[in-house]
Amino acid sequence: MNEQQRKRIIDKHRDSLTRHGYHPHALYWSGRDIQEVRFQMLANIGIASGDSVLDVGCGFGDFKSWSEQQDSPLQYTGIDLSPDLLAQAKGYHQDAVFFTGDLFDMSFENKSFDWVILSGALNEQLHDESAYAKSIIARMYQLCRKGTAFNMLDARALTTHDLHSQTPKNILIFCQKLSPNCSVIDDYLANDFTIYMMR
Repeated sequence: MNEQQRKRIIDKHRDSLTRHGYHPHALYWSGRDIQEVRFQMLANIGIASGDSVLDVGCGFGDFKSWSEQQDSPLQYTGIDLSPDLLAQAKGYHQDAVFFTGDLFDMSFENKSFDWVILSGALNEQLHDESAYAKSIIARMYQLCRKGTAFNMLDARALTTHDLHSQTPKNILIFCQKLSPNCSVIDDYLANDFTIYMMR
């Protein structure tokens, strides 16, 4: 991801936060219900109370809030490009750790976290044939001790090219080169799928 692409994402979220405030719409989710369906799919990989989680593209840190509502508090670390979203997140979650930037800006050691998750943060269209998305997925897997879970938009159901999407099969094939134990779930929303990569 180049500097112009980063700036576009940061500016886009600054604008959406100004328009919507603390709301899923500021993160370009259609509603909290859809956001939480995706959270449930991520959690189903096996995330349990007390586990350490790195949330890539964390926005407001809503996955942490949702997990706490499920009686499953986490050792939570979030990372996001948007300093505006993170300023809000730090106010809501004073017991969490947040980093501003891209995952590749960080010097985490391999296997630093039990789980590494990502929800909706690979939807930006970069016109790079999924090269950035695949590099992020590979780095996420390096950082997990137990597993990695992420979602992407399903190209089979998406009618616009304004957003980045892929077919579950293509991404699963890529992930299987990294992990011996991968699975895909694509029956929970019409235009979304989730991949699990286990250690």
